[in-house]
Amino acid sequence: MTRTNGNADEVVRRGQAIYDEHIRAQVEPEHRGKYLIINVNTGEYEMDRDDVLASRRAKARFPEAPLFAVRVGYRAVHRLGGRMSAPR
Repeated sequence: MTRTNGNADEVVRRGQAIYDEHIRAQVEPEHRGKYLIINVNTGEYEMDRDDVLASRRAKARFPEAPLFAVRVGYRAVHRLGGRMSAPR
């Protein structure tokens, strides 16, 4: 994998591409609802039902890496209002 310089837009683009191309098929639907934190430089990740625990483990494991978060089976990691729904 190529390294990113940490630019926010690039981290999002790479993180989503890694998830869509390499991880999604391995984790959906068995892990629906879990939080997955991806090291966008390597494609390695941490996953947990608790977003804080997943984030802490990822930060400890990849202290200098740009990280991207996704909630398995959902369009967004968190919701600001209304109901959270899975994509159709």
